[in-house]
Amino acid sequence: MSRKLLQNLCILLFSIFFVCSGGFAVAKTPPPDTLMLAIKGEPSEGYDPILGWGRYGNPLFQSTLLKRDEQVQIVPALATTYKLSDDGLCWTVSIRKDAKFSDGIPLTAEDVAFTFNTAKNSGGKVDLNHMDYAETTGKYTVKIHLVERDTTFIHRFTTLGIVPRHAYGEGYGRNPIGSGPYKLVEWTEGQQMIAEVNPYYYGKAPFFKRIVFLFTNEDTSFAAAKAGKVHMVVVPQSLANQHIPNMVMRAVKSVDNRGLMFPTVPDTGKKTAEGYPIGNTVTADPAIRKAVNIALNRKALVEGVLEGYGRPAYGVCDGLPWDNPANVIQDNDIKGAIKLLEEGGWHDTDNDGIREKDGLKAEFTIVYPATRSIRQYLALACADMLKKIGIKANIEGKNSFNDIKKIKHRDVIVFGWGSHDPIELYHLYSSKYAGVGYNNPGFYKNPVVDANLEKALTASSFEESLRYWKAAQWDGKTGLNARGDAPWAWLVNLDHTYFVHKNLNIGTSQVEPHGHGWPITANIEKWTWQ
Repeated sequence: MSRKLLQNLCILLFSIFFVCSGGFAVAKTPPPDTLMLAIKGEPSEGYDPILGWGRYGNPLFQSTLLKRDEQVQIVPALATTYKLSDDGLCWTVSIRKDAKFSDGIPLTAEDVAFTFNTAKNSGGKVDLNHMDYAETTGKYTVKIHLVERDTTFIHRFTTLGIVPRHAYGEGYGRNPIGSGPYKLVEWTEGQQMIAEVNPYYYGKAPFFKRIVFLFTNEDTSFAAAKAGKVHMVVVPQSLANQHIPNMVMRAVKSVDNRGLMFPTVPDTGKKTAEGYPIGNTVTADPAIRKAVNIALNRKALVEGVLEGYGRPAYGVCDGLPWDNPANVIQDNDIKGAIKLLEEGGWHDTDNDGIREKDGLKAEFTIVYPATRSIRQYLALACADMLKKIGIKANIEGKNSFNDIKKIKHRDVIVFGWGSHDPIELYHLYSSKYAGVGYNNPGFYKNPVVDANLEKALTASSFEESLRYWKAAQWDGKTGLNARGDAPWAWLVNLDHTYFVHKNLNIGTSQVEPHGHGWPITANIEKWTWQ
């Protein structure tokens, strides 16, 4: 072979290699061995579903009977079949036979029954008030009996993680054993938690073998992201427009809302059993509550406080199947708000800028948790807006929710809610729950609303319940929304804002609930590095 021919052959072979390989070979960065996440969510009571872990979002270490997909539709998880009896009082659930806990012991119907019965009797944060008891009818079949119809009960199947009967006890939340995709291997409280893949997980093995959750404050987490030390960080909306090298902003739509809760009963000196004061004579007047609702400029709150990462809120369940479109009102209506106050007997007789009625000033305090900057900014903005209609709102930050608990029946509180479960609507507005924990702290009561809430719970089906949920909010004459009694002034629905490494593919995120826990990890089994 001539030298010329040999040279041409070498050039041809190189050209073929160059084209097929996409150019000069470049060393690819291998996927990280450990995924670093700074997304908050450290539970004070540990990772115990019976004490509420996983109630908002994904319990991670434990499996649930059912789960929600990216479209928030209910799909099977541990359950293979589930059926409600014709009388609506008994769920029969069959579970898969290949599920094991992270210690290798098989998960059976006994564990499911144990979990539900223990949660029922624990007095924890799982609402099983309408459950009677759970029993096994086979190694992989369980029956859950109800004391009365509850169209929302199926939603407990999507959030209550199943715990092992053989390993549950004191301290479980600090060392959980479950059948979820990951297992906890180390937890340094207040600093970090390390999770590794559960080798016995029945589903598809996750791409990432190890995850470190960092429990740092907002400033530290943001600095770590800018330094390239984390692959995902949750940030307040006020920082969402910043630039972080090698990271992209992921804004996830949510039903995580913020609103002003009003005490709806007057101050008569009454106190709770714990000695906490009940009532506020100013906010007990519907004219005040309705005027606040229509005076607030919700779009301005979204743009000014959330930097555009959110949308106005008019109820606790905006956009969900049980939401009533009649909740949407015309806000930023200063003239309309002033007219309501004037007709309600609130006048600025001494020209000091604050209205009064029967010697009582139109004045109240808006309280927020001092560690939550978004709630602080919302409180300040609302107070400024209310000056225009002659209402004085004083702003006060409290260092802890324990402090807020003591005055939550007396002052206006910036609260956050938002769930995939309509039972939240019941808890917030039913007079049965007035003053129970953080449920209905304003002691709101309307017999028509109560009746519709009860009809929604006891309807023949979930589909049938929807009209009653909507009627409780507004039936054309009365209701719990701003057109009706206005016990709340809902402000905004947040977009949850995350900076995510450009190579971390987290798939399609579902509409997320309130931000406790790690709702972003609901589809963590599908995360990959690209």
